[in-house]
Amino acid sequence: MAELIRIYIVDDHAIVREGLKALIASEPGMTFVGEAADGVEAVPQIKELKPDVLLLDLKMPQKDGLAVISDIMEDNPQARILVLTSFGDDDKVLATIKAGALGYLLKDTLPGELLKAIRDVNNGESHLHPVIARKILRELNQQSVSQPKTDKQKSNDAATLTGRESEILTLIAQGLSNHDIAKRLVISERTVRTHVSNILKKLQVASRTQAIVYALRKGVVKIDPPETPVNPFS
Repeated sequence: MAELIRIYIVDDHAIVREGLKALIASEPGMTFVGEAADGVEAVPQIKELKPDVLLLDLKMPQKDGLAVISDIMEDNPQARILVLTSFGDDDKVLATIKAGALGYLLKDTLPGELLKAIRDVNNGESHLHPVIARKILRELNQQSVSQPKTDKQKSNDAATLTGRESEILTLIAQGLSNHDIAKRLVISERTVRTHVSNILKKLQVASRTQAIVYALRKGVVKIDPPETPVNPFS
């Protein structure tokens, strides 16, 4: 029997926490392990409980979601964090992804999509709301115009991926899991994991989500215009 996905919730609205707990309780393979109304309360509990997936709001009193991500990732760089917020226009979107969040959804997301995102993040894979994906692309485009490149960015641009690695990066950016990539390319999942690890090292990024950001910036994957509600990350 597969182990349950252990989920911790941080949100300053009690009604949101109760709704998420009810959804998790109704889903086989998932279990709720704790909750907090703000980051100050949450961080020590998360460090102690070490949940499989952290569902995290961004806008909270005392310590916001971005500060929570920084604290948790410093303690556990393998933490799997899914941001769930009401604000698609938040100016911290890109900073949140760079800090280490694997997923970013809006609270208007359908329950089935949220459950899928929890599973994706638990598997170390990416899940971004299409509005967020478009915002990241816009922010990256603005930065490339207004800011000179750092040595690290230049190094990233100069990173040389093999043909197979570029192919796998494209499939990651299209939202395929390691299992799906393995089936598509007729290779083992272990081989896919090795390629993904090599891609992250070459691009000097910490997660698949950050690799997707790179793919967006380099034009490996295109985001449909806002009027076309297609999510290439689902």
